[in-house]
Amino acid sequence: MKNVFNRFAADESGATAIEYGMIAALIAVVIIGTLKIIGTKLNTAFTNISNQLQ
Repeated sequence: MKNVFNRFAADESGATAIEYGMIAALIAVVIIGTLKIIGTKLNTAFTNISNQLQ
């Protein structure tokens, strides 16, 4: 029983999975924020072009 508990306490695979999940979430937030900023600027640029063509 003590051997099983020691193996469980030394197992870090769950912590590694959580770290990878946090890194993936951070990358997703950065990508979403970047796309939102770029999308707004592109929308403004195309609106200006459309207004100039009319």
